[in-house]
Amino acid sequence: MEKQLTIEEIQNFKGKYPKQLWMLFLTEMWERFCFYGMRGILTIFMVGQLHFTDKESNLKYGAIQAFVYAFTFIGGIFADKVLGFKKSLFFGGTIMILGNILIAISPNELFYLGITLSIIGTGFFKPNISSMVGELYHENDGRRDAGFSLFYSGINIGAFFGGILCVYLGKYHSWSYAFLASAIVMVIGLVTFMFTKKHLGPIGDSPLLNLTVPKRRLREIAVYVGSLLSIPFILIMVKNTSYTDMFMYTIGPLAMIYFFYETYKVGNITYQKKLIAAFIFILFYLFFNAFFEQSGGSLNLFAENNLHHSLLSIPMDPNFINNSANSLFVIVFSPILGLLWLGMYKRKIEPNTVIKFGIGFLFLALAFYVFYYTRFFADAEGLTSLNVFTLAYLIITFGELCLGPIGMSIITKLSPKPLFGMMMGLWFLASAYGQYAAGIFGAEMSTDDNNATLLVKLQSYTEGYKHLAIYALVCGLFLIVASPLVKKLMGEVK
Repeated sequence: MEKQLTIEEIQNFKGKYPKQLWMLFLTEMWERFCFYGMRGILTIFMVGQLHFTDKESNLKYGAIQAFVYAFTFIGGIFADKVLGFKKSLFFGGTIMILGNILIAISPNELFYLGITLSIIGTGFFKPNISSMVGELYHENDGRRDAGFSLFYSGINIGAFFGGILCVYLGKYHSWSYAFLASAIVMVIGLVTFMFTKKHLGPIGDSPLLNLTVPKRRLREIAVYVGSLLSIPFILIMVKNTSYTDMFMYTIGPLAMIYFFYETYKVGNITYQKKLIAAFIFILFYLFFNAFFEQSGGSLNLFAENNLHHSLLSIPMDPNFINNSANSLFVIVFSPILGLLWLGMYKRKIEPNTVIKFGIGFLFLALAFYVFYYTRFFADAEGLTSLNVFTLAYLIITFGELCLGPIGMSIITKLSPKPLFGMMMGLWFLASAYGQYAAGIFGAEMSTDDNNATLLVKLQSYTEGYKHLAIYALVCGLFLIVASPLVKKLMGEVK
């Protein structure tokens, strides 16, 4: 039998990246293809095929996305306490595949059931692969940020191709093909992970190895069965957004109580301060997502209805731009911004992580002001410039790059190893509340009349984007002013 790698052998790697990172990169790339492919078609599918109004579609989108990320918190806890990252990831990927296949078989009739399975599957898959990336590095390894930046590129490569292909298949061929494509790439991702497992050594193993095999399997089976038994409850809540409200009002406070309980249990004041700092980052990540995730909701419908089909005089479906431009810009500019940070670091002028978060919000504010400004390029029918719209996405990208790649990294730096899964789950739970808020914001700026003119829709959406620009500006300024206090809580962590 081949000798298993030790954690020391994995973490004492030569060069910039551990070899395991490339395998996790590919696994996550295919999963994000699946996820962002579906995300890019949800609202236009619901309006075009399920005949929802824009307002209903935004609320439903927010509810679905909220459940996706809320379940990552639950999945992270079960991985920490029972399954381990490897088994959790495999179980989640399998359920995601089944969900997409169901929708592909009958998009209209099986949509909600398929979405419910995708919610559960993503919850078990998403937080655990990020946690495994964190474990490839020593606690104070300076190469960790570079590793998460590469991992973040994998996310965006998958998102770029998924955003284009699924929209293309759905709008111009068949919605069944779009969902089937998501299932196929998820199979590729899962197979990739199966070949990766043997190179991960003890990373992601069950936390219950001290128990006998029968006892361990009993607990694992209980998690699997419990997750499947939750299907009818999630199905009901996704169908009825008033139930979603009840769920979100419950899970958030419970998660906070659990976080503070675990923080108190740590006992070490230094670790407790770091966990509080991590919580501050998580809270502002929630606000960021409430603005940024308009891309899958209101901006998707804005692109569908209110944009000319021409980018720099090249014929282009605006939904391609809406669903893929940001990912393409991340791939192109992420290395450049990384070199900029490196150059500033050498000159000892690099802003700290808190300031970077604040700058991210300032870029976000500017981007939404540009989305608002598209109203001044509109014609009499209410159609406006795809060029200006794309410029706004370029600006959003710089905001995301100031926050997204380092966000997951800073959470793993600030968290004690036994709480990795829970903290990554909280990170994604913040996404859940951000998505939930994004749906509400999107619904508030939408018209409730499918017969509203394009000009009315343009004015309604762009006025909403102006308000989001103001909110983002306030968040950015607050973080920059509060940065000295948060730095003290972080201790030696940069």
